[in-house]
Amino acid sequence: MNPAGLAAVGTPRQPSKRRVPVSQPGMADPHQLFDDTSSSQSRGYGAQRVPGGLGYPAASASPQGAFLADPVSNMAMAYGSSLAAQGKELVDKNIDRFIPVTKLKYYFAVDTMYVGKKLGLLVFPYLHQDWEVQYQQDTPVAPRFDVNAPDLYIPAMAFITYVLVAGLALGTQDRFSPDLLGLQASSALAWLTVEVLAILLSLYLITVNTDLSTIDLVAFLGYKYVGMIGGVLMGLLFGKIGYYLVLGWCCVSIFVFMIRTLRLKILAEAAAEGIPVRGARNQLRMYLTMAVAAAQPLLMYWLTFHLVR
Repeated sequence: MNPAGLAAVGTPRQPSKRRVPVSQPGMADPHQLFDDTSSSQSRGYGAQRVPGGLGYPAASASPQGAFLADPVSNMAMAYGSSLAAQGKELVDKNIDRFIPVTKLKYYFAVDTMYVGKKLGLLVFPYLHQDWEVQYQQDTPVAPRFDVNAPDLYIPAMAFITYVLVAGLALGTQDRFSPDLLGLQASSALAWLTVEVLAILLSLYLITVNTDLSTIDLVAFLGYKYVGMIGGVLMGLLFGKIGYYLVLGWCCVSIFVFMIRTLRLKILAEAAAEGIPVRGARNQLRMYLTMAVAAAQPLLMYWLTFHLVR
């Protein structure tokens, strides 16, 4: 046997080594099909490119630089903000001129204790003695601190409740319809508007110097809805007898309430002196006070009698 063959059989064959070309720095691998971009600069997403690179403008580090970079848009933004501020100020002035929002906040400054006392005063005004409105530095105190102060919370809630009770009464009689309910609400608002305009015209004609404002008139005239609600509810529960009894009581109560309240507003001069001033002008003021108070029971009956059958 050939010794060379034995040596070839006994010696394991070494694998052939392949020379791999070493890539120099900055050169791509010749066997790589695509370029590896995952390791560029920051080795991940969100890496910022060098300022001034391809397609990326140089970012400014200061507000002055940002303004200088785009002055037109910044000037337009500043001009728009100025116009918006001027427009808001103009709207606020016009709203305060036609709708005194600040004064309305005063008329809604109430709490639960005030509402309870005021409702009791409207139903039982006979036992109340002090009807003077309290002042603090020539400014009337908030209604929650003085039960004699007028408010708009009770009239507003009473009007809404009156419309709902009217819808309930019409529904129990199979006469409910949205149009009829809307007519009921619009009629009540129309009569309230007529009352306010008539009183303002009368005060102007007889030249009464009073601190009675239009909002005060709306508040005082809106208190009659409380008695109207009670009358309609008693009419639904006990029929005509309950309606007339409760409505009659509430009519007398609102008459007394209006007389004792408005005489301090319309007859301010005579009330301040404490003596009756006899004269044609003061008689006109007294007649106006009586007329306003007497109109409340009439409107209470007119707006509710058809709801109870």
